[in-house]
Amino acid sequence: MTLRVAVQMDPLHSINIAGDSTFALMLSAQERGHEIFHYDVGALSLDEDDRLIAHAHPVTVQRVVGDHYKAGERRRLDLGRDVDVVLMRQDPPFHMGYITATHLLERIERETLVVNNPRSVRNAPEKVMVLDYRRFMPPTLVTRSVEEVRAFQKRHGAIVIKPIHGNGGKAIFRVSEEGENLGALFEVFNQTWPEPHMVQAFLPEVANGDKRIVLVDGEVAGAINRKPGEGEFRSNLAVGGYAEKTELTPQEQEICAALGPELKRLGLIFVGIDVIGGKYLTEINVTSPTGIVAIDRFNGTDTAGMIWDAIEGRL
Repeated sequence: MTLRVAVQMDPLHSINIAGDSTFALMLSAQERGHEIFHYDVGALSLDEDDRLIAHAHPVTVQRVVGDHYKAGERRRLDLGRDVDVVLMRQDPPFHMGYITATHLLERIERETLVVNNPRSVRNAPEKVMVLDYRRFMPPTLVTRSVEEVRAFQKRHGAIVIKPIHGNGGKAIFRVSEEGENLGALFEVFNQTWPEPHMVQAFLPEVANGDKRIVLVDGEVAGAINRKPGEGEFRSNLAVGGYAEKTELTPQEQEICAALGPELKRLGLIFVGIDVIGGKYLTEINVTSPTGIVAIDRFNGTDTAGMIWDAIEGRL
C-alpha cells in the first residue's frame, strides 16, 4: 500500500530531529514508500466549492542534523481528493486557531483519514478528557474561584495550579501548604487565561518521575519515565526533565485497559497518557503526543511503525 500523506505541523526547520515524534513518523512513512507533503496549519483554505485546500510542499527527510529535509515546489492540494492521510501534528496551545482547524479537517472525514480524528481531538483537551476517569486521578478542582482553591488547599495541603489548556509543562506552579502568594498567583492566572484553571493535590511521588505511556489504537506501545531536572518538580522533557527506561505497574495497566477501547472508538490512534506514582492519571494527550523516539531507544521497538500499521489497517 502506497499512500499520499499530508503532515500538518510546525515549520520543519524548527524541529529537534533527535527526539521529535512527528519526524519519526515521517521517516517511517518514507521507508514504507509513502509520499509525504508538509504544510503549516495557516495554509488551510476552504474554497467556494467547499473543498479543503492546503498549499503544501512535497518533502523527503533524513536523520542528518542541519540537513534533515528537502522540500519541493509548493503545490495546491485538495486534502479530500489528493491525499489518503492527514497527520494533524501541530503543537498546542489548544486555542481557537487549533479548534478552527479541527472543524475544517472534519469536513473531509468521509474522504481522507485524519489522525487523530479532528472531532475527537476537539472534544478531548488533555486536561478535560481525563476528568472522565476521576477514579484514577489525584484530587482535582477546576475553577476560577480563589475561595474554592483555598478550601481545596485546606483539605489537601500543597497544591499544583496549571492552565487547563497549557502544554509542555509551561506555567505549572506548586503552592506550599502555607498558601504563600496563592491569591496573587491566582489573580495572574485569571488575568492571563479566560478559562477556569486546573488545581490538583501535589503528589510528592513526582520526584520519582512522571510516566508517559503511549497507546496506539488503544493498545500499549511502550512507556518512559520522565524525571525532573535539578531544582524542578516538573518532569516534562521540554522544561529540562530527562527520560529513563521503565515498565508499567499493575495500576497503570488497569488505567490503560480502561482507556484503550474508548480511545480506539474515538479514532484517537496515537495517544500519550501521563501517570504519577504508578497510579495517578494526570493527562490524556491527543493533540500532538510525543515520546516515541525515547521509548524506541530504550526498548528497541518501532512505535512509529506500529502507528503506520494502525493507520494502514483503518484504510
